[in-house]
Amino acid sequence: MSEIFGIPTALLGSQLLVGLINGSFYAILSLGLAIIFGLLNIINFAHGAQYMMGAFVAWIGLTKFGINYWVSLLLAPILVGAVGVVLERTLLSRLYKLDHLYGLLLTFGLALIIEGVFRDQYGISGLSYDVPDALAGGVNLGFMFMPIYRGWVVVAALAVCFGTWFMIERTKLGAYLRAGTENPQIVQALGINVPLLITFTYGYGVALAAFAGVLAAPVFQVNPLMGSNLIIVVFAVVVIGGMGSILGSIVTGIGLGLIEGLTKVFYPEGSSVVVFVIMVIVLLVRPAGLFGKA
Repeated sequence: MSEIFGIPTALLGSQLLVGLINGSFYAILSLGLAIIFGLLNIINFAHGAQYMMGAFVAWIGLTKFGINYWVSLLLAPILVGAVGVVLERTLLSRLYKLDHLYGLLLTFGLALIIEGVFRDQYGISGLSYDVPDALAGGVNLGFMFMPIYRGWVVVAALAVCFGTWFMIERTKLGAYLRAGTENPQIVQALGINVPLLITFTYGYGVALAAFAGVLAAPVFQVNPLMGSNLIIVVFAVVVIGGMGSILGSIVTGIGLGLIEGLTKVFYPEGSSVVVFVIMVIVLLVRPAGLFGKA
């Protein structure tokens, strides 16, 4: 069996794959957080609960209504994004002129409420969600066996992440979104509905979380705690990449996932804290984050 630095190649490859999969989830979730904070100045602590809701929409759709994975991949972001739109219009829109702390406290409370409702209905035991038939099985890469679904998760997450980056940074809609948050009066004077743009932005950020939830359902067990277990790491990713930085969230999410995977090989005891150690170092050297602006 071939080795690299004394580590079997199969073990190293499998942990890098796990790291890449985790990094894909970090990237897509931190991207949603970065969009909401960068364009709305709201720290969305309910993001983990909305990610969990996406997974549950897929599970309920399959078990109760026979809705397959591919339909859920489109339906869950729309439904959960619509819930986000209602929350933004009824609650969050009242906080935009206040300190960031108010938005954080409100979304933290919403996260607890949402999680509590699902815990009351489904308990905390994990619920299985089968991999779709089209993505079942795996591929022998020679040095390791890669499940096809894991590869799909990485491709889908990267496609959505870079598609979102392109929309915000390279299209007229993205220019309107950025201008509407920096100088809403001028944009409103040009005949553009700024409140509608802001609502769309929050709904899209929430939809990204739900999309990640559907992707995660066949990988992890669906349960009400799946979002709260992940959101702290995702917040660390956002801080390291730079609060509000779209590209920073994508690059940092994938990079930290790979570092976490390598740490599990070379120093397993430190794998659960390596992201936070990096966050501390980055904040000491560059408080605005790797890609952030002061």
